[in-house]
Amino acid sequence: MRVKEIEPRTKQNKMNHPEILSEAQWLVARKDLLAREKEFTRQRDAVSAARRELPWVKIDKEYVFDGPEGKETLADLFDGRSQLIVYHFMLGPGWEEGCKSCSYLADHFDGANWHLPHRDVTFLVVSRAPLAEIQSYQKRMGWRFKWLSSHENDFNFDYHVSFTKDDEKKNEIYYNYTKGEFISDELPGLSVFYKDESGDVFHTYSTYARGLDTLVGTYNFLDLVPKGRDENPESTMDWVRRHDEYKA
Repeated sequence: MRVKEIEPRTKQNKMNHPEILSEAQWLVARKDLLAREKEFTRQRDAVSAARRELPWVKIDKEYVFDGPEGKETLADLFDGRSQLIVYHFMLGPGWEEGCKSCSYLADHFDGANWHLPHRDVTFLVVSRAPLAEIQSYQKRMGWRFKWLSSHENDFNFDYHVSFTKDDEKKNEIYYNYTKGEFISDELPGLSVFYKDESGDVFHTYSTYARGLDTLVGTYNFLDLVPKGRDENPESTMDWVRRHDEYKA
């Protein structure tokens, strides 16, 4: 089952601009906003520190993934580093193409991946589709990041991003740390793991839904401009297209 896509808006929002002031008056308003921005930065730093202080869960279950270099365990995926970030990409078995919103996020991954290994971080992507289906879509999109299949293990189910026919029948899933109605058999998320010197692997963090916003550099740019994200509040990402589908 796929998430039903809502047609994008056909009418562009009119720009209701704020009042027009002199440069001196504008500077007063800008400095007031700067104080709020600095407070937000301090709050974000505090939340990030609290995230790093979360307790860990030791992973005793063995997961074997199908990847471009063959079969690899979760411990193998660290690639000699101690920290691992896994993006849970919505691409289920038999899907003709990956989720367009996950694709929007994924367009930002390769740039970050130039730098993450130099901070002891391995980043990669996992989907439940078989590897051949993953590689076909990855080739179409032109992405270089490592992408593996969890088709033959419970990884996606254990980290609450894939759901069963029984979940659909009951119309209930556990996602983003709460129970809710069935939305799709695949949903997005991100999980973080740590491997210590003895080789033990720990789950340190997972986030879902709006928690993934921080991965989207494009949103950070849009938040700076007068119209902002200019999205349909009833379906915020209905404007998003896979990067090869936008009209010229």
